[in-house]
Amino acid sequence: MVDLILNARINGKSMGFYDCIKRRFAAMVSNYGFESEPISVFPLKSSLGRVEGGRATGGQNLQCYNGRGDIIEATFQGAGGQAFTDMPGRYSGCLHDVLSLNLSNSFERAVFVASMNAVMRHIGYVSNTIHCTGKEQEACAEELCEFMQKCYGRPRIALIGFQPTMAAGLARLFQLKIVDFDIENIGKEAFGVAILGPEKADDAIRCSDLAFVTGSTVVDGTIERFIRGKSVIFYGVTIASVAEMCGYARFCPCSH
Repeated sequence: MVDLILNARINGKSMGFYDCIKRRFAAMVSNYGFESEPISVFPLKSSLGRVEGGRATGGQNLQCYNGRGDIIEATFQGAGGQAFTDMPGRYSGCLHDVLSLNLSNSFERAVFVASMNAVMRHIGYVSNTIHCTGKEQEACAEELCEFMQKCYGRPRIALIGFQPTMAAGLARLFQLKIVDFDIENIGKEAFGVAILGPEKADDAIRCSDLAFVTGSTVVDGTIERFIRGKSVIFYGVTIASVAEMCGYARFCPCSH
């Protein structure tokens, strides 16, 4: 995978990942004259999947994010964009304010990413920025298994971020390693696979043919750990705009 963002240079100096994303998004906002346009962000309560006796439990089985996360949704001129975060909250302001955020914590990064998803959805740059629910997640897992078989055969897969429905499907057909951030899941077994902690991520990826990584890493600040070297496919709505901007592969067929 070619990392377009980390290879960016300004005046001969390498730019940081978030600095470059912010600069590119700011250029888009300026081009459309959106700097003073209002945007609002609000949290959506979600039920996270837990592992009990090797089975996934909990509501909509949304992807786990550091164990205790929620989706926030930004709305911009009728368009919605979501992001998963362990620091949900409300935010309102204009896009100039969003672009002024330091992105120094998960809340600010989530507001920025959700806002970018909403704005870029509005201008038609991305689609599928709203999370799927219910039986759509089962359909997503089925499509994922078909996609993996068609494109990669029988790959060894490192699933970074425990998503129960996806994990169940992948574990039936592929050699799978699971890494999660939720201390309630780490050390347990799901679908015959031990759930490893984040300190084991590098080892899990090294032993696999590809990494299937939650897009929430762009909010928790760990994404740079996963975008070098090994083949990577991100999943979920959070990373919609960043994936399009950077040229990263993203799998999210049942989102809206």
